[in-house]
Amino acid sequence: MTHLILASASPRRQEFLRLLGIPFRALPTNVDERALPGELPERLVARVSALKAAAAAQQVEGVILAADTVVVLDGRVLGKPRNEDDARRMLLALRNRWHVVYTAVTVGRAQGGVLEDARTVVDAARVHMRAYSDEEIDAYIATGDPLDKAGAYAIQNVAFRPVDRVDGCRATVMGLPIARLLPLLARQGIPLPEDPTRACRHIFGACCLDDGEVLGEG
Repeated sequence: MTHLILASASPRRQEFLRLLGIPFRALPTNVDERALPGELPERLVARVSALKAAAAAQQVEGVILAADTVVVLDGRVLGKPRNEDDARRMLLALRNRWHVVYTAVTVGRAQGGVLEDARTVVDAARVHMRAYSDEEIDAYIATGDPLDKAGAYAIQNVAFRPVDRVDGCRATVMGLPIARLLPLLARQGIPLPEDPTRACRHIFGACCLDDGEVLGEG
């Protein structure tokens, strides 16, 4: 059996793979996720995703899956908040507005400390936040959930429900664009689920694949 290694500590990405029914082993990596001067968001996530995959390949052998996500508002990248005040500033800035979420996924085969036959694809989704109140922001921050999330929110959080519309793949906003990911796994010999929509249906109640999205590599 081909083994899949998820180069991430993200609970939401791990949950997504479990719901898909794809066995994996989590192997968090530590890379510099800061943007280079003048680097576009889509290039940033592609580069960081590839760095994570290469870092994992130095430690294990097998098929590596890595990903990176950023939130972009008015051309400015919102990474993970430094603290609660930073999370509050982000959520206030995003409130009742559109922004863009970019997620890159990299899949390759690790052998002898080197990542081989790797491909990286980037997907983008436009997201509109609802007009949540200041009190809702404070209650959400008190849970600690925003502190390890790009843009300080999780689309799947059922208590806060920050998002009221998505143009694009909801799984992209969560951190693993399903329509772009599955073909990359298949070409490395990872068995795919019989129903690729079940994870999104469980989390979001719907899937972009139901809307005519064609599985492809971007």
